[in-house]
Amino acid sequence: MDFDVALTRAKFPALRDGVAHFDGPGGTQTPTVVGQAMARALASPIANRGRTTAAERRADDFVHAARAAMADLLGVPANGVVFGRSMTQLTFDFARTLAKQWNLGDEVIVSRLDHDANIRPWVYAAEAAGAVVRWADFDPDTGVLDVSAIGDLLSERTRVVAVTGASNLLGTRPDIPAIADAVHAAGALLYVDGVHLTAHAPVDAAQLGADFYGCSPYKFFGPHMGVLAADPALLDQLRPDKLLPATDAVPERFELGTLAYELLAGLVATVDFIADLVPADGDRRHRLLTSMGAVAKHEDALFARLMDGLTELEHVTVYGKATHRTPTVLFTVAGKDSAQVHADLAAQDINAPAGSFYALEACRRLGLDSAGAVRAGLAPYTDATDVDRLIAALSDMA
Repeated sequence: MDFDVALTRAKFPALRDGVAHFDGPGGTQTPTVVGQAMARALASPIANRGRTTAAERRADDFVHAARAAMADLLGVPANGVVFGRSMTQLTFDFARTLAKQWNLGDEVIVSRLDHDANIRPWVYAAEAAGAVVRWADFDPDTGVLDVSAIGDLLSERTRVVAVTGASNLLGTRPDIPAIADAVHAAGALLYVDGVHLTAHAPVDAAQLGADFYGCSPYKFFGPHMGVLAADPALLDQLRPDKLLPATDAVPERFELGTLAYELLAGLVATVDFIADLVPADGDRRHRLLTSMGAVAKHEDALFARLMDGLTELEHVTVYGKATHRTPTVLFTVAGKDSAQVHADLAAQDINAPAGSFYALEACRRLGLDSAGAVRAGLAPYTDATDVDRLIAALSDMA
């Protein structure tokens, strides 16, 4: 069944003010059901996790339900799902933990296409362990990170390769399964930043070949938190720093302190919301794949409309030419500072922010300064009217 964008938009209170939101890559708007689930959890009787009192059981149930929901979304075992404050925090934690196993002269590969949250944690961890950082480059003309850019850097000393599933700056989607094959052939681990990818495509972390897969639910309608997925057997081999009385069970050994139960309740509502975007039969995993497949078709059609409109504007420069990408575009307007373009669009109720978006290395490789450029990203609630408004507003800037 086709995706009904009008029906979906009606479920987002934030869209009622008429603003066209192209700021989804930085965080989507939130549907009513997610806010309601979080409010109910906060107002319900609750305690630290346990199975004795009703309040303890409620907290425990929130955690298990959230793990099951993310397992269905990412195609991973529920006991391989780790929760954290953000993907950035989780990556720092896991980089420090993995670095305990590195020796002087071991190697770590990072990509210049990535968000800094999947670069700096590995750089710092490598420095602390005496490991060597290898930089995989991308083509600044196309925005493509070729498999060989990573494959040529691999050696028997490579311990971890960190790479994005989709660039939050350009939308470029590297060939992760092919990269995974090369990484595993070298005996290394693959850490995939799926923050931008998860919002736009069906995900199966195992099929991608990711040993670790991180994402941020607030990029796909959910609460502000981070999620990391991995094989429980792999997690069991890692010994993070933790409080002595805290459990050593997987995945809890990686979750520092008490989890935010209201966020977990909101996360379950988020995954259920996505599963129901398109009417379908079957279990939640099947419905999620169906919904995300329909969302991808909707976004691809709108993105083609946006790109056709942008290419007709001679005063607009578009960065990146990858064909395999998310519906995300980076551009500048001749004679205008990107921050001013952001402000001018905002004055017309069009939210398309400007900056480096923490993809600092990618911006530098593109020849952009720290001010970056303007980014427009589509979300499932974006419609043709939004796209046409953006193109018209940019046309008027000639």
